[in-house]
Amino acid sequence: MPPGAEERGRIDFAMITSQKHRTETPANAVLATLDNGVRVVVLPLPHLATANVSVFVRSGSQHESPRLNGISHVMEHMAFKGTRTRDCQQINLDAERLGAEVNAHTDKDHTAFHMRGHARDAATFIAMLGDIVQHSIFPEDELVRERQVLLQEYAGDEDDPMATAFKLFDRACYGEHSAAQPVIGSRANIRRFTRDDLLAFVAGQYTGLNTIVGIAGCVEPDLTVAAAQAAFGNMPRGEANRIAAPSYVGGVRSRRVPGGDQVHIVLGFPVPALADEHDAFRVAAALFGEGMSSPLLDRVRERRGLVYHADCYTDVRDVFGQFIVEASTMPEHLDEFCVELTRLLHQQAEVIAPVDLERARNQVTVRTLFGQEAPEERLERVAADLFALGRMRTQEELLAGIAAVSGDQVREAFAQMLDAGVAVGLAGKIAKGAEQRVARIAGSAQAYTAT
Repeated sequence: MPPGAEERGRIDFAMITSQKHRTETPANAVLATLDNGVRVVVLPLPHLATANVSVFVRSGSQHESPRLNGISHVMEHMAFKGTRTRDCQQINLDAERLGAEVNAHTDKDHTAFHMRGHARDAATFIAMLGDIVQHSIFPEDELVRERQVLLQEYAGDEDDPMATAFKLFDRACYGEHSAAQPVIGSRANIRRFTRDDLLAFVAGQYTGLNTIVGIAGCVEPDLTVAAAQAAFGNMPRGEANRIAAPSYVGGVRSRRVPGGDQVHIVLGFPVPALADEHDAFRVAAALFGEGMSSPLLDRVRERRGLVYHADCYTDVRDVFGQFIVEASTMPEHLDEFCVELTRLLHQQAEVIAPVDLERARNQVTVRTLFGQEAPEERLERVAADLFALGRMRTQEELLAGIAAVSGDQVREAFAQMLDAGVAVGLAGKIAKGAEQRVARIAGSAQAYTAT
């Protein structure tokens, strides 16, 4: 999305009414809930000279019907194309006059809008994002132009075999459930969406109970919450956007993508959602594939030379979680790679070496601390907690959960995943019959070839 945001002017704090509920949280964080359900999180970081402001809306591809798949992403692009008081060019200029960095992203479970700049401008950033999120008008001429940009982005995504493998993996995991829908949507939908579609979608989805305003940096909490009250206090309350948890399916799905010499594989299993016990699975992923001494990289890359790129991690969200292994290999190595990968996974379900557990717990701990020290990443985690749990987890709670994971719990996590059955997405240069061989090696009963 293009950079830009709108300045609505400085705020006269003496004219602002206070929010209804305010909660003091550990580590000096403040959580306030406005009368309309908007939650405001302030993370004072006085050692910084800057401030991050993010607006998170619980609206992503998992909240879309098939007919509307991709509209959250279109909304993200179009939000900066004009409001009731500013056109696209003025929005961009107002942000750049302040030296602000502006960004936005769409995901399966939320859409987010970000500004970062001098701490003294934090209240202005809140007002600018509030106007963009609530008062975008989606001009017809801008939609016509931006549609071409979106179609080019879609073409690039389709040409990327790893992105294709991920989309196939999601379908292998959850079939036709909305959790499996791609964020980018479909080419037909991008071509079809109208201004009226965007206005109707935003009216239903962008409401107080689905919105979190997060501010991190050198800011004064009371003034910052008051600024959020001024910018978001009139947002309609609405209803919380919730979906039923998807049922796991499993199986192998594939698509041949011309133009490359490799086959790209995304393989994984279901893991508990954010509100459930998932720490053992996070440690399991680090143990299996984080760092060059992990079994995945040591055995598959260093000792066997079967791949150049391989990674392993968990993606834990509000209603589902995934344990993911991604890799790129040559077609002639695919069977051997899958045999070795399957062997290593079963090996972890039998015994966990103490040194591997120590390494994995420390890696997850340090990665968590890195996230706590990065303002934008920390705001993202807080928003995920509030949407899924209704509360903010403390750093102490996060670290204690990791430290408490035992070797038996990690071993049981691997066993539980293997019992659930594998899901695989394959894309790229796929040899004839590879889908069936991968399904057989990985223990899946199903193999699908996507057209």
